[in-house]
Amino acid sequence: MHYKDLEVWKEARKLVSDVYKLTDYFPKSEMFGLTSQVRRCAISIPSNIAEGCSRYSDKDTNKFIDIAIGSVAELDTQLILASDLEYIVYNENLSQQVSKVSALLQGLKKYLSLNN
Repeated sequence: MHYKDLEVWKEARKLVSDVYKLTDYFPKSEMFGLTSQVRRCAISIPSNIAEGCSRYSDKDTNKFIDIAIGSVAELDTQLILASDLEYIVYNENLSQQVSKVSALLQGLKKYLSLNN
Protein backbone atom coordinates (compact mmCIF):
# COMPACT_ATOMS: atom_id res chain seq x y z
CA MET A 1 0.00 0.00 0.00
CA HIS A 2 1.29 3.44 -0.85
CA TYR A 3 0.81 6.02 1.90
CA LYS A 4 -0.20 8.79 -0.54
CA ASP A 5 -3.29 6.74 -1.44
CA LEU A 6 -4.45 6.43 2.17
CA GLU A 7 -7.34 8.60 3.34
CA VAL A 8 -5.75 8.79 6.80
CA TRP A 9 -2.55 10.30 5.37
CA LYS A 10 -4.56 12.87 3.38
CA GLU A 11 -6.64 13.81 6.43
CA ALA A 12 -3.52 14.06 8.59
CA ARG A 13 -1.99 16.46 6.05
CA LYS A 14 -5.09 18.65 6.25
CA LEU A 15 -4.82 18.58 10.03
CA VAL A 16 -1.19 19.74 9.86
CA SER A 17 -2.17 22.65 7.63
CA ASP A 18 -4.98 23.66 9.96
CA VAL A 19 -2.77 23.35 13.04
CA TYR A 20 -0.14 25.60 11.46
CA LYS A 21 -2.76 28.25 10.68
CA LEU A 22 -4.19 27.96 14.17
CA THR A 23 -0.84 28.24 15.94
CA ASP A 24 -0.08 31.46 14.06
CA TYR A 25 -2.36 33.05 16.67
CA PHE A 26 -0.44 31.73 19.67
CA PRO A 27 1.50 34.36 21.62
CA LYS A 28 4.99 35.05 20.31
CA SER A 29 6.30 34.04 23.74
CA GLU A 30 5.18 30.48 22.93
CA MET A 31 7.17 30.26 19.67
CA PHE A 32 9.71 27.86 21.19
CA GLY A 33 7.26 26.31 23.63
CA LEU A 34 3.73 25.19 22.92
CA THR A 35 3.68 26.46 19.32
CA SER A 36 6.70 24.39 18.38
CA GLN A 37 5.48 21.35 20.30
CA VAL A 38 2.01 21.41 18.72
CA ARG A 39 3.44 21.78 15.23
CA ARG A 40 6.02 19.01 15.65
CA CYS A 41 3.37 16.73 17.06
CA ALA A 42 1.00 17.39 14.15
CA ILE A 43 3.75 16.84 11.57
CA SER A 44 4.61 13.56 13.26
CA ILE A 45 1.25 12.05 12.33
CA PRO A 46 1.47 11.95 8.49
CA SER A 47 5.25 11.49 8.70
CA ASN A 48 4.93 8.31 10.74
CA ILE A 49 2.18 7.02 8.47
CA ALA A 50 4.48 7.54 5.49
CA GLU A 51 7.49 5.98 7.19
CA GLY A 52 5.49 3.01 8.46
CA CYS A 53 3.96 2.28 5.07
CA SER A 54 7.40 2.46 3.50
CA ARG A 55 8.73 -0.35 5.68
CA TYR A 56 8.99 -3.90 4.46
CA SER A 57 7.80 -5.66 7.60
CA ASP A 58 4.32 -5.52 9.08
CA LYS A 59 5.88 -5.29 12.53
CA ASP A 60 7.68 -2.07 11.56
CA THR A 61 4.58 -0.68 9.87
CA ASN A 62 2.51 -1.31 12.99
CA LYS A 63 5.15 0.34 15.17
CA PHE A 64 4.96 3.57 13.17
CA ILE A 65 1.16 3.52 13.07
CA ASP A 66 1.21 3.18 16.87
CA ILE A 67 3.50 6.20 17.07
CA ALA A 68 1.09 8.18 14.86
CA ILE A 69 -1.81 7.15 17.13
CA GLY A 70 0.17 8.42 20.12
CA SER A 71 0.89 11.68 18.32
CA VAL A 72 -2.82 12.23 17.71
CA ALA A 73 -3.52 11.82 21.43
CA GLU A 74 -0.63 14.15 22.24
CA LEU A 75 -1.90 16.74 19.75
CA ASP A 76 -5.41 16.53 21.18
CA THR A 77 -4.05 17.15 24.68
CA GLN A 78 -1.92 20.08 23.53
CA LEU A 79 -4.85 21.70 21.75
CA ILE A 80 -6.98 21.32 24.88
CA LEU A 81 -4.17 22.92 26.91
CA ALA A 82 -3.93 25.77 24.40
CA SER A 83 -7.66 26.26 24.83
CA ASP A 84 -7.29 26.20 28.63
CA LEU A 85 -4.67 28.95 28.27
CA GLU A 86 -7.12 30.84 26.01
CA TYR A 87 -4.77 30.82 23.02
CA ILE A 88 -7.45 29.15 20.86
CA VAL A 89 -11.03 28.03 20.98
CA TYR A 90 -11.03 24.25 20.77
CA ASN A 91 -14.25 24.00 18.80
CA GLU A 92 -16.29 21.07 17.56
CA ASN A 93 -14.80 21.20 14.05
CA LEU A 94 -11.24 20.87 15.31
CA SER A 95 -12.21 18.15 17.76
CA GLN A 96 -13.95 16.21 15.00
CA GLN A 97 -10.96 16.57 12.71
CA VAL A 98 -8.63 15.14 15.37
CA SER A 99 -11.13 12.35 16.14
CA LYS A 100 -11.43 11.48 12.45
CA VAL A 101 -7.68 11.07 12.03
CA SER A 102 -7.58 8.98 15.20
CA ALA A 103 -10.42 6.73 14.01
CA LEU A 104 -8.82 6.29 10.58
CA LEU A 105 -5.52 5.32 12.21
CA GLN A 106 -7.28 2.80 14.44
CA GLY A 107 -8.98 1.39 11.34
CA LEU A 108 -5.66 1.10 9.53
CA LYS A 109 -4.13 -0.66 12.53
CA LYS A 110 -7.03 -3.11 12.62
CA TYR A 111 -6.76 -3.72 8.86
CA LEU A 112 -3.05 -4.42 9.18
CA SER A 113 -3.56 -6.83 12.06
CA LEU A 114 -6.25 -8.74 10.14
CA ASN A 115 -3.97 -9.14 7.14
CA ASN A 116 -1.05 -10.61 9.07
